[in-house]
Amino acid sequence: MGGTHQYSIRLLNPAAHLYEVRLTVARPDKVGLEIAMPAWIPGSYMIRDYARHVVAIRAESDGVGLAVTKLDNNSWRIAAAKRAVTVVLEIYAHDESVRGAHLDMTHAYFNGACVFPAVAGQEDVACQVEIARADIPEAKSWRVATSMSLAGAEPYGFGSYAAQNYAELIDHPVEIGNLSIGEFKVNGIAHSIAIRGNTRADMARLCHDLQVLCEYHMTLLGAPADLDRYLFLLHAPGSGYGGLEHRWSSSLVSDRDSLPIRGEDGISPEYRKFLGLASHEYFHLWNVKRMKPAAFTPYDLSAESHTELLWVFEGITSYYGDLMLVRSDLISDTEYLELLGQTITRVLRGSGRRRQAVADSSFDAWTKFYKQDANAGNAIVSYYVKGSLIALALDLKLRIETVGRVSLDDVMRACWKRWGETGDGMPEDGFETVSSEVSGLDLGDFFDAAVRGTGELPLEQLLHEHGVEYCLRRATGRKDKGGADAEADKLSAVWLGANLGTRDGKPVFENIANGGPVETAGVSPGDELVALDGVRVNVSGSDSRIRRYRPGDKSTLTVFRGDELLTMTMVWGEAPADTCFLRFDDEATADATERRSGWLGGR
Repeated sequence: MGGTHQYSIRLLNPAAHLYEVRLTVARPDKVGLEIAMPAWIPGSYMIRDYARHVVAIRAESDGVGLAVTKLDNNSWRIAAAKRAVTVVLEIYAHDESVRGAHLDMTHAYFNGACVFPAVAGQEDVACQVEIARADIPEAKSWRVATSMSLAGAEPYGFGSYAAQNYAELIDHPVEIGNLSIGEFKVNGIAHSIAIRGNTRADMARLCHDLQVLCEYHMTLLGAPADLDRYLFLLHAPGSGYGGLEHRWSSSLVSDRDSLPIRGEDGISPEYRKFLGLASHEYFHLWNVKRMKPAAFTPYDLSAESHTELLWVFEGITSYYGDLMLVRSDLISDTEYLELLGQTITRVLRGSGRRRQAVADSSFDAWTKFYKQDANAGNAIVSYYVKGSLIALALDLKLRIETVGRVSLDDVMRACWKRWGETGDGMPEDGFETVSSEVSGLDLGDFFDAAVRGTGELPLEQLLHEHGVEYCLRRATGRKDKGGADAEADKLSAVWLGANLGTRDGKPVFENIANGGPVETAGVSPGDELVALDGVRVNVSGSDSRIRRYRPGDKSTLTVFRGDELLTMTMVWGEAPADTCFLRFDDEATADATERRSGWLGGR
């Protein structure tokens, strides 16, 4: 079509959370113009219908208004015009997640998918965006952080930015506000981190650790040819956690107290968690942002796009996200085993792993994983978490059966060369095919069992062959995430078969396990626990109360279901050994110790 699509975004009314977005199309189609908002955002596989946040829309050409007709949930038709057409939208923005858009008197944040409509049939046209400063006193010191290319704007300034096409336009989230910014280079490539939040973080330490981490990531697959800058956007509230990957950046949420402060040595579990999040999103530079399933090549943002490969692109990314922390020497081998034990524990505590295969979890992400209900733990397995354990099992299996000649690293390099460097989409059987080609092994039975089956992964034996002991124990209480051993007298003898959460400050039953004591007693998700054996229970003190019982004991539960008071009899069950911790095997063979060094050291 030619020309450039001119977008502008104005912080119309921060107090009312309203953006004004203008789109000028220089060369509209002679029969009219069709525009559409994405129904979902890449990296988050659920229909979100971003058009629902459009509160007003109008169009004009040469100052004359044009008819606008809604076609469906996400698209509109603009009447034909002989000259350039401008469409003006008002968009409500009050979603603080990494998938959304938010605007108030303190800052502005948006993903392009939330605010910029596409022009049907002209998605490949270059785009230019004018980002305007808010007309409020609070905005005088605000800066702009985005990985979008400068097109007249100064670095971190308001003004014009550019994208090669619509797909790129919506792949650059934007944060505007009073930002703390740190800069560093990785293999000569400019990197930066922009933080929103009153963190008092040690920026020099953050930049150093991220630089070390990113440099090690680069050693695996090499710098992508088009990677000339990278930005970590970090929102650091009082509490929160999450991330979303982009081609030249990532949006992260991590609570402010997880970040290091000046004078603080070592890596706390909270800071380790933040570094793991940053590592995970950074690995997506390769795995899903440039190398992706054929179903996403290109993205169809108007409808669900199904693939059984999400475990490859999220599970393997989760595996490397933590593994890169130890390979880059940011954490110790022992700390990595703790993280791995926690990951195994998360899988073991969900009976859904016995009901749903990881391939099915990937395919059904749109309707199951991203729309979890009270029965999710019994019916769903995470393609992130179990996917990372499949990656671990495959890596260890390859190292053993090829006598150290091939590892998962080699498989990923071959996949990157075939699909990442070319931009071709990975077919549904592509990863399995390359794994067998690179290793020379028949891996069909492994993938059938691990990816399409619901049995347990052979982690105990695989880890043993790498000089690591796989240990299981009972939990010590509701806050026990696993990963470390515990004294015998602190282990719970019994379990409820449910998690206790809070609603309006009162304890309620959540995530009830099939066949567990409370389900057998007749408790339903959402029931409010009023009393246990006639005594009121609060969540914080529940562990000490539960510790008084033994398997086979009977208790009376008093609950509110809605406004009805119910009494039930429960028989306490024996607590399952579903908490994993790993430790080095002091009696490991020399071969096992050598394999372990190669695995954790990246050799």
